[in-house]
Amino acid sequence: MQPIPYSFRQIDYVLAVAETGSTAAAARALHVSQPSVSVAIAQFEDHFGAALFLRLPGQGMRLTPFGRERVAQMRSLRSQAAALFGDAHDQPEELSLGVYSTLGPRYAPMLMRGFRDRRPGAKVSLVEGDIATLTRTILAGELDLALVYDVGLPAELDVTWLADIPPHAVLPPDHNLAGRDEVTLGELAGEPLVIVGLPHSRGYFLSLFQIAGVHPRIAAEAGSVEMLRALVANGHGVGVLATDIPHDRTYDGRRVVRRRIAGDPPPSRVVLVRAERFEPTQTMKRFVPLARDLIAQLRSAGPGPSPAGT
Repeated sequence: MQPIPYSFRQIDYVLAVAETGSTAAAARALHVSQPSVSVAIAQFEDHFGAALFLRLPGQGMRLTPFGRERVAQMRSLRSQAAALFGDAHDQPEELSLGVYSTLGPRYAPMLMRGFRDRRPGAKVSLVEGDIATLTRTILAGELDLALVYDVGLPAELDVTWLADIPPHAVLPPDHNLAGRDEVTLGELAGEPLVIVGLPHSRGYFLSLFQIAGVHPRIAAEAGSVEMLRALVANGHGVGVLATDIPHDRTYDGRRVVRRRIAGDPPPSRVVLVRAERFEPTQTMKRFVPLARDLIAQLRSAGPGPSPAGT
């Protein structure tokens, strides 16, 4: 068996530079000399025959694409070694969780709290972003998991289903359709429409109308769920959402009502994803089923009370 040419201490030097962005900061964090860190980086780069870091004058050190891949593997190796040689009860559980911006406020804080409640001492760090950015970050090994919609995901991701969320209409309380239990996409297409304009969200909502064979009149595109609700509440149009909000008030104190959409349009599928090529940590394996259970409980409870039949 060929011996491993480097120690875990040297791997820690590389990981510290990746986290702090400089050899000086890494040396301070690890209480070692800066030359020790610099030598370790040079030895790894010589061994791999490729640069792990870009040296940017005045900006420190940034991982190259090759470096991101190798550092992700080093983190995985370090985590496995800690689990193997350490006391399982003393190992801090850490998880980096990415969340799509329209899903995050509804689900992520609840999942983080639930995980910490069940795993005292666990730390979950949160990263918000769009689906394309989150999937790139996952594949680079810089995130453990991401909570996203199952739309246009790369084949290199391992996907765990969490929930199917049906879309619903969002209306001003005094709108002529607000007195109905459900509305059709054709009726919504006849009104000025406000949609979430983020790339994957926009495509999903427009596809609902395309499947129904109608063409909506887009009045405005919002960058967030709350902006859409506020625009609708102030009479700028009607909206379609797939995020369940448990209250009817918008940021400016106005109200919206939600109505079912007739015909069972395709739901939004909420999933957790991870990079298939990296072995999941024990923390990731514990988080995934908990997330599924917590979201199922939230879904079974419904979107919450809605005044005046909303």
